[in-house]
Amino acid sequence: MVSPLSVPGLSFRRVSAPDDYARMNELANDARVAEGIEFYTTIEQFQRFYEHLEHCDLDRDLFLAELDRDLVGYARVDWHDEVGLRAYDTNVMLDPAVDQALVYPALFDLAHERIVEIAATHPRGRKVIRGGASDTAAIVESTLRAHGYEPVRHFFTMVRPTLDDLHDAPLPDGLVIRDVQPEHMEAIYAAETEAFREHWGQSLPSVNDREKFFNDPVESDTSLWRVGWDGEEVAGSVRSFISPEENERHGRLRGWVENISVGRRWRRRGLARALIAASFPLLRARGMTEAALGVDTENETGALRVYERCGFRPVRRLSAFEHVLEG
Repeated sequence: MVSPLSVPGLSFRRVSAPDDYARMNELANDARVAEGIEFYTTIEQFQRFYEHLEHCDLDRDLFLAELDRDLVGYARVDWHDEVGLRAYDTNVMLDPAVDQALVYPALFDLAHERIVEIAATHPRGRKVIRGGASDTAAIVESTLRAHGYEPVRHFFTMVRPTLDDLHDAPLPDGLVIRDVQPEHMEAIYAAETEAFREHWGQSLPSVNDREKFFNDPVESDTSLWRVGWDGEEVAGSVRSFISPEENERHGRLRGWVENISVGRRWRRRGLARALIAASFPLLRARGMTEAALGVDTENETGALRVYERCGFRPVRRLSAFEHVLEG
């Protein structure tokens, strides 16, 4: 374990909520940019997320790092249940302006050791600790490997440089797209939850997941969603969103075509492609010029091939690392 005493000026403290949230969100966004991760959170999203955290005691599971009394990073740990296992997550965000090789390992050590402590109090069973690193985050990857983590899964950020129509993406016979109404929300949420249930890394439904689905300040703009219906059943959906702050920061006009789900009974009939294609005109109408999404490259439903056929191309890779815990 790296002692903070070995890093001049480095100290750790507990969070003062919500006063620290604005700086923490700034750090998170800067850290992701430095790693080439195309994801941005507004302060409203950040605070809402922290106000609805589950399985995370902010007084014990969140560590703030200060360098010469300036807040430069934080580490948060939490856990969730998946089918057949309990997964513990390490989340470390560090100002890219500081010496990563010195500070990151010290901050990560706190997160890792806290997870080991938490896991020891939980019932026996299959347990893993997870962390992530982009291909450009050498210090992050070396720190993970030094703690016995190994890469187990890979993800792409993919971009489609235009929002031109896909003319060969008809809806499967018998299905229709309906604009989302308030009374549809429960059915859409239930269908998405069921469709994602068997996906790798998918947590069992939580209060926080539900809160984000219904109330996220950016992602819950239902006018950008495309939902396919088979009678009164939701067959699949694409919940696109636009982050104005992210676009302003990066100087682009991008819409995210995300949260793509198709129920098992309707797969391999072209529904995902049709819903993605139906999303492009909505984003174009809002002034967007490109689309992006994230994908698990080993997704068993063949999602990567579908997105490639829709014109998306990889621009960044993120690897998920795991450390297996005993008992």
